[in-house]
Amino acid sequence: MDNQQLLLDKDAVRKLKDLATEINICLFCNGSGMEDAASCRPMATAGVDEEGNIWFLSEKESEKNQEIGADPRVRLFYSHPGKSSFLIVSGQAEIVYDRDKIRQLWTPLDKTWFKEGEDDPSISLLKVKPFTAHYWDTKGNAMVNFFKMVASVATGKTLVEGEEGSLLVR
Repeated sequence: MDNQQLLLDKDAVRKLKDLATEINICLFCNGSGMEDAASCRPMATAGVDEEGNIWFLSEKESEKNQEIGADPRVRLFYSHPGKSSFLIVSGQAEIVYDRDKIRQLWTPLDKTWFKEGEDDPSISLLKVKPFTAHYWDTKGNAMVNFFKMVASVATGKTLVEGEEGSLLVR
C-alpha cells in the first residue's frame, strides 16, 4: 500500500461511513486518559450521518458518559481482521438526548443492552465528530490475500491490493 490517498469532504465521509458501518465494532477510547486501556470500551456503531458524524447508543448514567462530560476527546479503533481493514478516528464526542434520532438508529439487537426497547429512558446518544481519520483497506478476504502473499514471495511482485489514506471531514 505504497500509494496513500487524502480524501476530503464527501469522499472522506463516504469512505468513513463504508468502513465504520462494515466493521461496526470499535474500541471507543475517551478522555484525558486515552493512553490508559481502562478508558477504552468495545462499542457498536449505530450509524454515520451525511456530515460524517459517528453515532453510538450509550447508557445515560454510564462511566463513559461521565468521562465524556469531563473531556470530550475520543479515539475510535476499528479492525476487521477478516478483510484486513482498519480505521482510526480522532474526534470529539457530544452526549445527545434525541428520541427521534434514537428511533432512527435503533435495531432489534440494541434491546440486548436497553431492555425497555427504543423508548428506554436510560438511552443517550454519543455523537462523535471526526477531526482526522486514517485507514488501511485491503481488497478481498483473508484467505485470498494469504495465497496472494505466498505468490508475492514466490514471484517477487506484490499481488495483495489495497489502499491507505487519510480522511479529512470538514
